[in-house]
Amino acid sequence: MSRPRLLIATRNPGKMREYGELLRDLPFELVSLDQAGVSEEVEETALTFHENAVLKAVTYASLAGMMALADDSGLEVDALGGEPGVHSARYGEGLPSQQRRQPMSDQDRVALLLDNLKDIPWERRTARFRCVICIARPSDDDGIATAAPVTGPLVGSVAGMIQYEPLGEDGFGYDPVFYLPSYGMTMAQISMEEKNRISHRADAASRAQPMLQKLWADS
Repeated sequence: MSRPRLLIATRNPGKMREYGELLRDLPFELVSLDQAGVSEEVEETALTFHENAVLKAVTYASLAGMMALADDSGLEVDALGGEPGVHSARYGEGLPSQQRRQPMSDQDRVALLLDNLKDIPWERRTARFRCVICIARPSDDDGIATAAPVTGPLVGSVAGMIQYEPLGEDGFGYDPVFYLPSYGMTMAQISMEEKNRISHRADAASRAQPMLQKLWADS
C-alpha cells in the first residue's frame, strides 16, 4: 500500500532534507513543489510569519491537490528592531546597491546583515530564529484548500547571537553567523542530527507531528 503524499511547500533542497529527518517517523511520502509539478510561486506578502505560512499552505494545497505543510521562518535580530524578520529570504533586495545583481545569494544577505551590525557590541547582538508552520488540505467539494483545524500557529524558535564572521559548512541561509552559546559554535558547525534536535524548524515540526498523525488517521 502506497503512503499518502504530503507536500512540503519549498524548492529548497536543504529545507527538504531537514523535513525528511524531522518527519521521518510519519507515514507520509514527502514531496517538494518541484516534485509535485507546482511551478507557481506564492508571494509572501503578509506582515507576519503566521499569515505567510497560512497563505502558502492554503494556496499550494489547492494547486497541488494534496495536503500541504508550509512554514515561514526567519531571523529576528534585536539590535535591528526584529529585522530581517519576515523579509529574511529577501533581505536587501530592492536596495539601490543591489538592483544590478538580484536575486541576492545567501552570502550577500549574510554580508549585508554583518554590515548593518558592524557597530553593535557583542552583548547587543542577540537574535533568534523563528518558524511558524501551517498545514492545509484541499476541500472535498470545490477544490479550494482550507487550513487544517489547528487551534493556533505552530511556532518554534531558537535563541542565539550574531557573530562577526561566517563559520561552518553544514547549514544554509544565516546559519553560518548564528552563534549558539551553549555549543560554542554556529548553527552551520553543529551536526545535522543536533540541528534537527534544537532548531526553530525542529521545534515547530515537533508541534506539527500530532496534527499530521491525526490527519493521517482521519483520512
